[in-house]
Amino acid sequence: MELDFSILFRFKDALLLGLWMTVKLTLICIVLGCTLGFLVGLARTSKSIFLRGISSVYVEFFRGTPVLIQLFWIFFCLPLLLGFELSNLASGIIALTLYMGAIASETFRASLKSVGPEQLDACVALGLPRWTQVTSVVLPQAILRAVPTLLSNCVSLFKESALVSAVGMADLMFVGQNISNNTARPVEVLTVVALMYFAIAFPLTRAVTLIERRILTKLAV
Repeated sequence: MELDFSILFRFKDALLLGLWMTVKLTLICIVLGCTLGFLVGLARTSKSIFLRGISSVYVEFFRGTPVLIQLFWIFFCLPLLLGFELSNLASGIIALTLYMGAIASETFRASLKSVGPEQLDACVALGLPRWTQVTSVVLPQAILRAVPTLLSNCVSLFKESALVSAVGMADLMFVGQNISNNTARPVEVLTVVALMYFAIAFPLTRAVTLIERRILTKLAV
């Protein structure tokens, strides 16, 4: 079998559109997932047994089950409970946001616990209200410590987003599969699709390493 990558130039617009859909989906889920993860992280460090219990069940469930099963359940089963259908885009956003929230919450929980108790004692001594303690003292330090791991989580989410092709969403993987089926050139098409994922994920991974080194240097000063 002779390889012919030139055939893919006919489909470059479709592949780029699929890549844009993947990137857009990932960015939406990163924003929503990190917001959810921070709230869940706060709940897991709360003094309330109820909040800690509920948040722990959520985190353990979504970290302990395959993302593909979660996606299928939301796409096929959740509409039966809600009484109306969900689009593949909505299902993908919900599934990946819940997954991102679960893994990000562990990052935030660890970073929140890393803020020294003496700083909270200082806030109490100054008479700062709880909200000011969280937003002005705890949050900035926690986010700084959480950034490297969160960025790694974002790269993982970008790669996991390929799963939404299983419910018919026109992301990069879905477009690549269709082109592969129509051209009978799976080697060329899937190789290029893999390289497109790699072209985004690899620089981000290297950036995470550099940012982590700078943050560790800054915290050590």
